[in-house]
Amino acid sequence: MLIEFHRTMLADTVRNAAFHEALRRVIVPGETTVADVGCGTGLLAFMASRLGARQVHCYEHGEVIHLAERLAKANGIRNLVFYQEHSTAILDPEPVDVVVSETLGNFAYEENILETLRDARRFLRRGGVLIPQRIEQHVAPVVSGRIQSELAAWDRVGYGLDFAAAKAMSLNNLYVRSVLPEELLDAPGAAQCWDRATLGGRAASVRTGEASWTLDRPATIHGFALWWRCELLPGVALATDPAGPATHWEQLYLPTLEPVRLGAGDRLALRIRSDTRREGATIRWQIGHRPAGSDRDLIQQLDMRRGDLG
Repeated sequence: MLIEFHRTMLADTVRNAAFHEALRRVIVPGETTVADVGCGTGLLAFMASRLGARQVHCYEHGEVIHLAERLAKANGIRNLVFYQEHSTAILDPEPVDVVVSETLGNFAYEENILETLRDARRFLRRGGVLIPQRIEQHVAPVVSGRIQSELAAWDRVGYGLDFAAAKAMSLNNLYVRSVLPEELLDAPGAAQCWDRATLGGRAASVRTGEASWTLDRPATIHGFALWWRCELLPGVALATDPAGPATHWEQLYLPTLEPVRLGAGDRLALRIRSDTRREGATIRWQIGHRPAGSDRDLIQQLDMRRGDLG
């Protein structure tokens, strides 16, 4: 249902308004040229045109580009050039003043925004502007058992059957879920940044980061919530923070293999590694629990590759 995917994006007024404001700030009517990389149905290209861009180049390898062409014609937008090709396959791109690309996923990098914008830098004239520019990824422990209980449904199959192997595969996966602010650890510094990347530069496709917490009172951790903040331009940003304005993106949930029961003074640590060198993303995470007074961590290791039926 590809059209449904595009409908949900275009219904996201928070997303649309942020990109419109970013384009408004950089387009000089009658002068600025723009490249929309991964244009989809063409909304950002149409915005750029209506804001006065002299010409807009639209790159989209999917069949949806034909719908974008029809929509441009229906809306009387004539200063667009369409290329049914992935931007990375363009050998000699037309230089532009602005490159804009909305290739963000629920996990920020899963639609290959790092790789796409690393390449798209060559589309820009000297002094040109890339939108978006930076991404920060955040994490916080989840103290609610709501999502973990859903994933542990294998324990409730019944009939005297053991589905532990299937449960282990479920837990070695990343889940798109809406996490409520009250489901997160309520402690100073509970939300932490585990990764920062500058787009259009040399940001590596393999990302690693860490976060840690020392508890001042007992808590049981069932998993971890992930979200991102993306700076389109200085002063213009989008975020998927559980406490922020709702968007069509949701938070992500990293399960634990077993709930982590922490006492006051215990240390909790999380190490995350993501890899987007191929289509999509693979993620692995290690959870460490060091009880107060101990010099050893209790370790849980999870990896999306273990959750794949192959």
